[in-house]
Formats: sequence, C-alpha cells, structure tokens
Amino acid sequence: MEKFGYAIIGQGAAAFAAAIKANEIGIKTAIIGKNATEGTKLGGTCINVGCVPSKRMITVARFARDLRLKRFKGFDYDAGSLEYEQIVNEKDELVKTLQESKYEDVIASLENVAYINEFGSFEDKNVINAGGKSIEASKILIATGARSMIPEIKGIENVDYLDNEKALSLKKLPESLIVVGGRALGLEFAQMFSMFGTKVIVLQRSNTILPNWEPSIARHLEKYFRDDGIKIATGVELEAIEKNNNKITLNAKVGDKSAEFSAEKILFATGRAPNTERLNLKNAGVEAPKGFIKINNSMETNVKGIYAAGDVTGNPMLETLAAKEGNIATQNAFGKSEKRRIDINEVPSAVFTEPEAAMVGKTEEQVIKELKTCGCNALPIGLVAKASIISDTRGVVKVVINPKTHEILGVHMLGHGAADLIHEGVLAVKFHMKLEDIIDTVHVFPTMSEAFKLACQSFFVDVSKQSCCTV
Repeated sequence: MEKFGYAIIGQGAAAFAAAIKANEIGIKTAIIGKNATEGTKLGGTCINVGCVPSKRMITVARFARDLRLKRFKGFDYDAGSLEYEQIVNEKDELVKTLQESKYEDVIASLENVAYINEFGSFEDKNVINAGGKSIEASKILIATGARSMIPEIKGIENVDYLDNEKALSLKKLPESLIVVGGRALGLEFAQMFSMFGTKVIVLQRSNTILPNWEPSIARHLEKYFRDDGIKIATGVELEAIEKNNNKITLNAKVGDKSAEFSAEKILFATGRAPNTERLNLKNAGVEAPKGFIKINNSMETNVKGIYAAGDVTGNPMLETLAAKEGNIATQNAFGKSEKRRIDINEVPSAVFTEPEAAMVGKTEEQVIKELKTCGCNALPIGLVAKASIISDTRGVVKVVINPKTHEILGVHMLGHGAADLIHEGVLAVKFHMKLEDIIDTVHVFPTMSEAFKLACQSFFVDVSKQSCCTV
C-alpha cells in the first residue's frame, strides 16, 4: 500500500486546480484519473468534450453566419462550399494541442504529484483502490465531475441520439436537428448548428428558455433565435420517440395539445448526472443524495477529511467555479487558518450564443423577495456607440440595485461580447460597489464596456439624449 498526504479522484478542472495547489504547498499527492464521462481524458470535460471544442465550433459558425448574411457591404461574399469535416478536424487538432500543453505537460511538471490513470473507488475513508492498487491518504478530494443525463422516454433505447460529446464529433452536418433543452448547453448547440445551415427546433420543458435567468434577457434572446429561423417550443412534455426512414420522430405534449416533431438528428441537453457510481461512497460513509455529493460551505463532506469539488457536487456547473472549488478545498484541507468559502452570488455565468448572454448576482425577482423593493433599469445596447460601429445593436444591459443605497446587486447582459464584459459587473457585485462608483470610472471610447456605465447612468438621466462625450 502506497501512502500519500492527499489523494484526488478525478482529472478535470477541480482535480487539476487541487493538484497544482497541493504541489505548491508541498503535499505528496496522487491524482487518480479516468472519468465516467465517455471520451474524456486528462483535463476532464471542458478541454476535451466541453468548453474548448464547443466554443471553437461556435466561433467558426459565427463566421459562417456573417458570410451568409453578408454583414458588411463592399465585399464579394462568394466563399464557396462549407467543408464541415475539415472544420471538425481542425477543432480536434486544437483540442489535442491544448490538452497536451495545458494538462499533460503541466501534470508532468508537478514534482509532488503522481498521476495514476485508473478509476478510483473507496475501500474505506482513508484508502482508495486504483486499478487493484491500494492508495492511502490522510485527506481525499472527490472531483469526478458529471456527464450528460438522458431522460427516460418510451422508445429511446432504439434511437441513436446525440449528447454534447457526440454532437461535437459529427463529421457530417445534419440537415435538420431537434434540440431537447433550452438552457445554456442546448441553446449554444442549437444556434451553432443553425449558423452552419441546419434547420433547428428547440424544445424546452419550462415556459421559457433560460428559466433561471432574468426574464428580459431570455425574452430578447428567444426573439433573436426566432429571427434567425430557429423554432422554439416551450412547455413541452416528452412522451415517446422512434426512428423511421432515417428520421427521428418525437411525440410530445405542448401545453394541452399533442405535437409531433421530426428531424434527421436529435440532441439531448437535459442536464447532467454525477459520476459517483464507481466510487463506492458507502465504504467511506460519504452522503450523496440523488448522486450529487453533499458538502458544507468549506467544501468538506459529512466525513471529516474528505472533500468534494466541481460538477460532482451539483449546480452551478462551471469550469472556473470547479477550479476555484478544487483550489479552496485543498487550502481548507491543509491550511491552519480560517476556512475559505465561496460566495456563489459573486460567480458569473455566460451563454455563448450570438449575441452572448452573461449574468452575475441577483435578479429583480430575487431582490424584490428579499428587500420588498428594487431599483432596476435596462439599457438597450443600441444606445452604445460601439454597437452601431460594429453593426450589431442587439441586446440589453439590466442593472439591479438597492434603491436606498444604490449598491449594485445584479448585472444581466445580452449583447456582443457579453461574456467578456460581465467581469466589471462581477467586481461591482463582489465589492459592493454603487452606481456612482461605476459612473465615476473613466471607460475607453468607443467600447462595448461603456454599456455598463451607461446602464448605471440611466438611473439618473435619459442617456438617449446624451452625447458620446458625456462624463
């Protein structure tokens, strides 16, 4: 039996951040890899089958859309045919390059960390079985992530359906596609395929896409999707699915009415299931209601010395949050000072659609529920000079404040580059800044980042009547 100070089960963002921090501290660490998410390897979901490949494909799809729509005058847009397989192959090469440089090379450079390419499972609360070999550790981190969850529908076992990983591996562009799920993942894939030329319909169970977001953001984005030819049906209840004559047919109810949807391919973006089945958690006594591991606000499970981080602990499932959790769990496991914690309210989220959506902090509804009042203003992106310059005036910025103190409690953006722009809002929420703090900060002109400043100014003046030079 080999002894370590720290054992990490998993090989994704949370596990990697934990290993890097443990190496920095000087703890002898074993990182036990492999993942139940099919297709992943060292680096986990994000680099291999998640954020990196999907955002590459979305970027290329946007370019294809701009060519098709002839966004700017004065160009010959005769670009020839779309070589989709070549686009996919270039995506695969990018993933391979980054996986090697950001993960394989990095893990090899950590002198205090040993990588074991095996599934890990508990023998007891201090011993992990890794491919038949027993690993003993005083502290353990579970960071095994999550995988696509496919709903139980009559006939689904006879249908060759797609999840996000399989969709990224397609070598041929489908003529038509049903996307089941209207949250971030479903919307990104729906629009990506649509921009490449696939006919797409999105089916969402709730009565709106992005149901946990600020409603005005969801409404505007839905309109833009429809304007681009993407069909959307909400309030959908799935009933049965079958394949006939190279077409997949999905029977459902939309409200009180029966409906039938058919397409060449179907993609399920219906949530994530935790990778905990192989862990033998009962041997360690770790609680995992509904499969997701239960932790306290310092990342520790119900068993002292065993921590968990990342998607295996449930929502929100974000790569950067997983990394932060892995880092903090490691500091809490070996630090002697006060336990570090994460405030989820300060964590931003983004949807990489076109235009992008991003948010941080609280919604208007949440603030009203807590304070019984709210100050809220929404700025149309068209009032930002840079939006006209780049010929994309779609979107809105909504700022939610405490009307008594002017403290910024939430920032919600929809517009070009919103996933980059949200970080000024993150700092505002994190450090309890007020409207006046943002207004008093000089912003570069012309930039999209002025949208946040203008949204804050709109609480005091009619910004539609301001010149570009107004301070």
